[in-house]
Amino acid sequence: MTRKLGTQGLSVAGIGLGCMSMSHGYGERGDEAESIATIHRALDLGVTLLDTAEAYGPYTNEELVGRAIRGRRDGVILATKFGIVIGAGSLKMDGSPANAKKSVEGSLRRLNVEVIDLYYLHRRDPAVPIEETVGAMKELVEAGKIRYIGLSEVGPETLRRAHKIHPITAVQSEYSLWERGIEESVLPAMRELGVGLVPFSPLGRGYLTGALQSSAEFVAGDFRRNLPRFNDQHMAANQKLVAIVKQVAGRHGATPAQVALAWILAVAPDAVPIPGTRRRKYLDENLAAVSVRLTDGDMAELGRIASMTEGDRYPPAMAQAVER
Repeated sequence: MTRKLGTQGLSVAGIGLGCMSMSHGYGERGDEAESIATIHRALDLGVTLLDTAEAYGPYTNEELVGRAIRGRRDGVILATKFGIVIGAGSLKMDGSPANAKKSVEGSLRRLNVEVIDLYYLHRRDPAVPIEETVGAMKELVEAGKIRYIGLSEVGPETLRRAHKIHPITAVQSEYSLWERGIEESVLPAMRELGVGLVPFSPLGRGYLTGALQSSAEFVAGDFRRNLPRFNDQHMAANQKLVAIVKQVAGRHGATPAQVALAWILAVAPDAVPIPGTRRRKYLDENLAAVSVRLTDGDMAELGRIASMTEGDRYPPAMAQAVER
């Protein structure tokens, strides 16, 4: 399955691979040998879009991906991001032209490539007009350092302003059965402008797989400990959502993860989800979602989940960095 990501000419396999969890966000780092083997298997199975960021690690995830694709650059659509201030102690952004130009050099070096296929602003910097940030990214395209421009978690106004400076190929936002906040105004603007969608956390940061029961399962350093939706009260209440996904999965001989991904592929033909994993067995499971064909009844049943979800997505400080 190949999908067009935006209207600027970028085509990728219908499911990508989010690499963050291999070295960031979920406590202890994954086994590097298994992580690299997972990337290699993804490429062997036809995955083309690999997603990372300078903030993951920080920096170490780009280095890992760079080692994994050495000798296999052809056919890889490499996406990375800049704009989050490393070591700030809290979520701060730097979307200045100077930082864009500095950051891309670091990413190119760590990834050991000559050009980045899709370069995102990780979060909009409220202190810098988006026109200035995207203007600097446009210069990076003209210099041959990046091929396509993306934005992450931006609202429709920001997207429209940015698109006037240079065509935006993709917007990366959280989108899943239990997180559909972009549907009201962001998705319509994207489709009006011909911008593709790259949903991150399409499995609800693991919750929609049915594998999580309580916060006691999170190791030290797992950032989900800080997310309201993952406190014990909300995790217990949201088991009713998982039950629906499991019922649909049972009818198709599929797993809950496959159903969650199949729903995105069905509801958003302009979307390329990037489920993250650091293990080959889960990669294989995720990619098999392309074979799951949901019925109209399934779609209606699954469509109720977002309105039933309990708990905020982010705490207030993190939520401020997300536009809608």
